[in-house]
Amino acid sequence: MSNVVTASAYLTLHYRLATLDGTDIVSTFDGNPATLMLGQGQLAPHLEALLIGLPEGTHKVFELEAEQGFGPRNPDLIQAVSLATLEENSVPGNEYKVGDLVDFAAPGGGRFAGVLRELRDDSAIFDFNHPLAGQPVKFEVNLISVL
Repeated sequence: MSNVVTASAYLTLHYRLATLDGTDIVSTFDGNPATLMLGQGQLAPHLEALLIGLPEGTHKVFELEAEQGFGPRNPDLIQAVSLATLEENSVPGNEYKVGDLVDFAAPGGGRFAGVLRELRDDSAIFDFNHPLAGQPVKFEVNLISVL
């Protein structure tokens, strides 16, 4: 009898996240499979939840609504950042363009990233929503082994 995925299973799998029109966001299908342990935050919790109970050898595509994927867009996550703060907390001397994904040092440690939406004289408007928030996605998985 083949093993099934449990909440603490150790998996070897290929997976792909793609937009509904088929644009890959992340995919392991062209290279080495991923190995990960569930419950460790390596996959988003809602993606892990889809795998629970699947038997080894499953190859399946899930179509996720925006809410099941990366959640709805949150307008509160669109914020102005002063250019001084931007300079202090990102790569110095970088020339940013609208549409760039900028990685910041967060207060109290850690990192966060936002997409530059608008540059003003003394500030920049960033969207800190996950780039896939508000978008439906396809999650394809091929479970190679389950321990």
